[in-house]
Amino acid sequence: MRILALALALLAGSPPEPLSAAPAAPLAGGAPGPGALASPSGTLPREAASPPRPATAPEMRSVPGHPSLLASGIPEVPPALAERVGRYLEARSARLLDVSAAGDAILVATRFGESTQLHVVDQPLGSRTQITFGREPVAQGAFHPLDPMVVFYLKDQGGSENFQLYRLDRRSGRSELLTDGKSRHDRFVLSPDGSRIAWSGTDRNGRDTDVYLAGTACPKEAKILVQGEGTFEPLDFSSDGRHLLVVKFRSVSDADLLLVDAESGEERLLTPSEEKGSVRDARFSADGKAVFLVSNRNSDLDELYRLDLSDPKAPPRPLTPTIRWEVEGLSVARDGSRLALTVNADGVSRLYFLEPKSGKLEPGNVPAGVAGALRFPSRNGGSLFLGLGTARGPGDVWQVDLKGRKLVRWTRSEIGELDPAALAEPALVHYPAKDGLQIPALLYRPKGVGRWPVVIVWHGGPEAQQRPTFDPLSQMLAEAGVAVLLPNVRGSSGYGKAYLAMDDGPKREQALGDIGATLDFVAAQPDLDPSRVAAYGASYGGYLALASAAFYPERIRAAVDLVGISRIPTFLEATAAYRRDLRRAEYGDERDPEVRAVQERISPLHRAGDIRAALYVVHGANDPRVPRSEAEQIVSAVREKGREVWYLLALDEGHGLQKKENRDHALRTAVLFLERTLAPGAGTASSD
Repeated sequence: MRILALALALLAGSPPEPLSAAPAAPLAGGAPGPGALASPSGTLPREAASPPRPATAPEMRSVPGHPSLLASGIPEVPPALAERVGRYLEARSARLLDVSAAGDAILVATRFGESTQLHVVDQPLGSRTQITFGREPVAQGAFHPLDPMVVFYLKDQGGSENFQLYRLDRRSGRSELLTDGKSRHDRFVLSPDGSRIAWSGTDRNGRDTDVYLAGTACPKEAKILVQGEGTFEPLDFSSDGRHLLVVKFRSVSDADLLLVDAESGEERLLTPSEEKGSVRDARFSADGKAVFLVSNRNSDLDELYRLDLSDPKAPPRPLTPTIRWEVEGLSVARDGSRLALTVNADGVSRLYFLEPKSGKLEPGNVPAGVAGALRFPSRNGGSLFLGLGTARGPGDVWQVDLKGRKLVRWTRSEIGELDPAALAEPALVHYPAKDGLQIPALLYRPKGVGRWPVVIVWHGGPEAQQRPTFDPLSQMLAEAGVAVLLPNVRGSSGYGKAYLAMDDGPKREQALGDIGATLDFVAAQPDLDPSRVAAYGASYGGYLALASAAFYPERIRAAVDLVGISRIPTFLEATAAYRRDLRRAEYGDERDPEVRAVQERISPLHRAGDIRAALYVVHGANDPRVPRSEAEQIVSAVREKGREVWYLLALDEGHGLQKKENRDHALRTAVLFLERTLAPGAGTASSD
């Protein structure tokens, strides 16, 4: 998992991941992007930039020095501010993707240039050897189980999220395109012996996501193993490679788990069809006789269960009944000795180890933070690798030696010119909603005494959660004397399925009241200034930022909307076809007149005339999730009312900004915007 909080994470284009995989199927999509083969030198040729497309908003001009960016109403960033912000822009992270069978090398995603690429590290704190070289970021990667010199990975073009599958031969440096170059392909898994690979794709009709199966020796001869209406994704192969676990995904809280025979294609439903519940993750036991499932089907929380495959009528056996937090990550040792799992304890990850035979559950000793991937090397069940990030440091990779209970650090990511010891730690706070519901939030307070302006950062999703991860914007603002509040209002993940469902469909109107409760909390704090409040968010968080300005106009001085929704029905009608029904499960079906009436009533576009706040809108031209029309219709509507709006459009980006030069410019201008609008006595963000 990418681990930057919303301000930089969504600028970096990171999607929520309901199945703890790479790109999340229910939230992505886009236009086709051509694949590229490696050159003889071993580097991928630089992809051609997406062709510029004219913006519909008036007065859009190229940003000097940034040919992929168009801007309207945005002034030049003063050199002193650019230098000050620049201190926070050089942090990087190492996201764990895979571990070699022997545990002597790890595959990580990290950035040393313009975008995130694949790197290999072959010893603790060793150098990162870059193995992919392109302008476009790499989304997911894995070693061939028997040959770490062969790597499979996914990559898209221009933020389209139409990911293509590639095979890289590290000996020759050549990458081979394995998929059709135009459809969207998502999660892939390899059999333990490396002879088979399964992935999801929309090749058949561009709408439904099927599961494809191929031999790794001839991956272009793939066949459809599972097909149907909706979204199917492969999760895990059995130890003999004969069976595959497949999830049918309808929403983050409604999915089915299938056991599929890889030879015949015969399917068996493992989860009761009459009960609604999540499939957060699932893994075969080492002997293939059972399945470990993370689900909330029998509980309000995502818990770990064991399914006995020999007895279809046997009820799932709960394995974590004493843990009253959601299980978020899972890995099974190939030797069958243990399972590793992480739980989300009010935003902080806790590691546990479980012995399958005895059921004994023991806590693991890792630094307090937010965990990413968990990986046991296939030939070493006594060693676990995991990703971990904290509020004062970006995500890195650690190894837990279970025999000696020793913790070994494999990567140490740089944070530029910053001093980790001087960075702020967010406090966990709670405050009541109008109906008495307790809303958790993280609060960064500046040092010293004062009455500080406040930036409220809304997360996306909506099925996501603000967590104490390294967030350059929050740290930057706190150092500059601005408090940052990151709420987890109803509809957020991490607090059970009842809390998650509180904003579904027409209930989203009630959720808007949580904005008011958040503003009431700010007003009740003696060191926070309720007259200087800005709303900031990306994707669904962008919708909440706009809603804050539209429905609470007298209480919001500024709003920053990154790839956000301005009118829910038009968003649903224009989002990529294969994700439309998945989003209807969350927002409601706009084709139902009663549901649509609520959606229209709570759409910020219809309250554009009430917005008093200064507005800054950022969007990617190739966004398949929230089309750029959502940005341009709110920009036009607010300007028609005589209000000032800054607008930035990235021609080579999609749902968020993934390329460093684009992301850096957006963050510099966002800080300029916030400083101008939150200064004492300031009105709007003048472009003069």
